[in-house]
Amino acid sequence: MSGRGRARARGRARGASEDQARRPGEQPAPQQQPPQPSSAPAPAPAGGPPAASGRASYRGGAKEPRPGIASGSGDVPADALSKMSIGTKDAGERRDRLFYSDPECKPAWLSDKRGTSGRALPVVTNYFKLEMTPDWHLYQYDVKFNPPIDSRKMRMALLMTHENLLGRTKAFDGMILYLPHRLQEQVTEVFSVRKTDDVQIRITITLTNELPPSSPQVMQVYNIIFRRVLAMIEMKQIGRNYFNPALSVDIPQHKLTVMPGFVTAIARYETDTLLCADISHKIIRSDTLLDLMYELYQQARGDSFYDDCVRKFVGSIVLTRYNNKTYRVDDFDWDKRPDHSFKLRNDTTITIAEYYKKSYNIEVKDMNQPLVVSRPKKKDIRMGRTEPIFLLPELCTVTGLSDEARADFGVMKDVGAHTRVPPEGRNRTLQGFINQINQNEKVKAEMQGWGLAFSQTLMTLNARVAPQENIYQKNNAQLSYRQEDADWSRDMRGKQLITPVNLENWVIVFTRRNSAQAQDLVQTLSRVGPPMGMRINSPTICELQDDRNDSYITALKQYVTPQTQLALTILPTNRKDRYDAIKKFCCVDHPVPSQCVVQRTLSKKQMLMSVATKIAIQLNCKLGGEVWCLDIPLKNVMVVGIDTYHDSAKKGRSVGGVICSTNNLLTRYYSRTTFQHTGEELVNGIVTSMRGALEKYHEVNGVLPERIIVFRDGVGDGQLRAVFEHEVPQLNECFKRSGGQDYNPKVAIVVVKKRINTRFFARSGPSLNNPCPGTIVDTTVTRPIWYDFFLVSQSVRQGTVTPTHYNVIWDTTGLKPDHMQRLAYKMCHLYYNWPGTIRVPAPCQYAHKLAFLVGQSIHKDPHMALSDRLYFL
Repeated sequence: MSGRGRARARGRARGASEDQARRPGEQPAPQQQPPQPSSAPAPAPAGGPPAASGRASYRGGAKEPRPGIASGSGDVPADALSKMSIGTKDAGERRDRLFYSDPECKPAWLSDKRGTSGRALPVVTNYFKLEMTPDWHLYQYDVKFNPPIDSRKMRMALLMTHENLLGRTKAFDGMILYLPHRLQEQVTEVFSVRKTDDVQIRITITLTNELPPSSPQVMQVYNIIFRRVLAMIEMKQIGRNYFNPALSVDIPQHKLTVMPGFVTAIARYETDTLLCADISHKIIRSDTLLDLMYELYQQARGDSFYDDCVRKFVGSIVLTRYNNKTYRVDDFDWDKRPDHSFKLRNDTTITIAEYYKKSYNIEVKDMNQPLVVSRPKKKDIRMGRTEPIFLLPELCTVTGLSDEARADFGVMKDVGAHTRVPPEGRNRTLQGFINQINQNEKVKAEMQGWGLAFSQTLMTLNARVAPQENIYQKNNAQLSYRQEDADWSRDMRGKQLITPVNLENWVIVFTRRNSAQAQDLVQTLSRVGPPMGMRINSPTICELQDDRNDSYITALKQYVTPQTQLALTILPTNRKDRYDAIKKFCCVDHPVPSQCVVQRTLSKKQMLMSVATKIAIQLNCKLGGEVWCLDIPLKNVMVVGIDTYHDSAKKGRSVGGVICSTNNLLTRYYSRTTFQHTGEELVNGIVTSMRGALEKYHEVNGVLPERIIVFRDGVGDGQLRAVFEHEVPQLNECFKRSGGQDYNPKVAIVVVKKRINTRFFARSGPSLNNPCPGTIVDTTVTRPIWYDFFLVSQSVRQGTVTPTHYNVIWDTTGLKPDHMQRLAYKMCHLYYNWPGTIRVPAPCQYAHKLAFLVGQSIHKDPHMALSDRLYFL
């Protein structure tokens, strides 16, 4: 039974009992039978990523190579690597070890992916060159033990006794040995004595591969070596990244601690092997999980404490400082205590309190606290860890920021003072990081043994800044703005929208408490509308006596008619259930564009004119109007945005948002959603979406698009091969099927990635600043097997700007690299919810907004009557 179910059952059982809700530290009620010792393992690393779901689930693959893709001939073929059988699985058994390599998806026709337009801009990037000795190679050996040895630690100990033969520099994982030099013989046999029983073990070391510096396996070895280097400079691994607890900064007013660290990766780029290093921060609570539980108990009433604990903490990630491991809180066991017994691997029974004293010299202070349950993940189960892990709340620290903290401006401001590092500070920190590595004696010895060294300074390369885009409103009125700011909101005042829509029949719903704000908003909207070309009539007014959800829905049912253009509701708070109910009614049950405004937004009268202007622009978009446009030289082109979002109501289901442009200015869109369950393909639902989009495009333009350019967001690390081998052919087939038998459009599919660690700093005299919007990097730090580029499209006022990575994984459009880069930059100007450029092309952001609305609030397909409007803004 889950923690929540157990809490409800306990509450029902107590009924009229006068007993108070049991606190975290109270003794449980006596049981008739003592619990049997569990076989659950002692608190140990949970390990492994969460189970794949939604966008992370793919199956199958391309059956044969497709035209238009370069076959390539790397130094070490990926197929050969994947088929290599090395190492041992169990005693005497062999297993295949697969080395993941990114797909080679650079089109065969592309000889040079670099663009030429724009002005040159020298930039510094957060990469260090990995230098190596001439004719450097890595030698891979297969190591066998006879008689077979099951223990990995024992295999390592037996092999390490032959340091005179192997040398001090080596990497051995129990099966495979990597050396920076070649042994004299192809097959080398040595003998070691097992100390436990004095049995002589024969060790056979066989050369299996001579790896060049560009091999995918070598990249993995580089990263293994670098993890050793980080440990030598006393960095602690937490999750995937490394942090320095000694440099932690406390924020006492919010009971938070910011721990600085680095995220690093070594990979092969255009001409060199480079180390990418960026600053990372781990935010953790200063107090323990048990402290938070006691605080929650003081605020709770009756048995709501148990439900509150489950609601607030289940799903969060905790850090155990005694081993710097992170775990997911899956449940609470309210019946177990620190004196709960379990068995060690040697079948010795020990209590949890005794385990911590023996293993970590930690005295458990509260012997009455319940236990945190962390269930094994799929990776743990594959490794044989099937029992849950029990943790003590007093030794757990909650990591990250809660939703309440993120909504608190004061918390975010104080945290941002430590985490938003400007370019100059980031450069200084990274330079200090590499100096610490290069000057450490242990690191020097390790790196020299491998014949490797890191450069002393960050790399410098040449970028380009694309020309500033011209932005127009009605009658070709051009908006003036500075490209460095990428903000044209001031120049929009007094100028008409491209396609203003009159608001003649609309409804406004509010509570009696918000009556004054509602009247002020209506009057202000009527004033800001005409200068933009919108005529906003007086609405039908509905004043509620209370703010119950049913009251809002009843009023909407009564006043929304087929002639109603829009329903606007003023909400006293941002309660999610109320918002969800209104959106479900307006998007599914009675299709009408809707706008929800929180009362707090209207509380400052001096800001009301600005707020009303933004609301009027949103209303115009939701009614099918356009706000501004750009010069789009391409004709008969459809731009598609695809993004996914995990459905919050159903586990294992994801929502895909599909947005397709329907006019030549790329300012009007057709939208559909598709639901994807674990193991299903996202493309299955895209077929229906594209058929409707092509029909709408033909209805508007009289022809089908000649080119279709897809911007695919939501592709995580390691998923690119699945998208390239599986989604690309299906998307191509989808376009042909949707448009008819003879329809064969030219297609480009671009993977858009926001979560990257690459940074660029522009030189401004002696200091470093953020590069201005429009900065493009398509050399040095791009990949030779990809048609990719980086684009800085947005302006930031704090911290360091993060570029967006674009990877064109399929392209038959015939567009030059300049054209593809300029189109991506143009599309970043066309998001109507912000009078400036954004990080991703507008269709991607629209697709995200749609998938978020459906996945968070509606959980159903929106009504088709809304598909040609931006109702989800």
